[in-house]
Amino acid sequence: MTELTRTFAALSDPTRFDLVDKLLRRGELPAGTLAEEATISAPAISRHLKVLREAGVIQQRIAGTHRFYSVNPRALQGIHAWTMDHSAFWAASLDRLDTLLALDPEGDDA
Repeated sequence: MTELTRTFAALSDPTRFDLVDKLLRRGELPAGTLAEEATISAPAISRHLKVLREAGVIQQRIAGTHRFYSVNPRALQGIHAWTMDHSAFWAASLDRLDTLLALDPEGDDA
């Protein structure tokens, strides 16, 4: 399994995606805060954090008895690079959509 495949697999779970989104928006957070704000148990959050950490999506910093989590920039760079590598596909798809809309701006299939 490639690094990018592990990244996408880890992010495919809604809870893990939400954790990463929270870390992106708010920056480094302690595990306790992530657990307190979750709708699932602290042990479940710990398991999700472990999956994200093992996939390389997040990184952990230990300070005494506290664990702090943040997003691993390399994982996001991998997603960005993959998206840019496929930008020609998205551009062509949007161009086709523009053409279809220009032919039938009201969306009527007469």
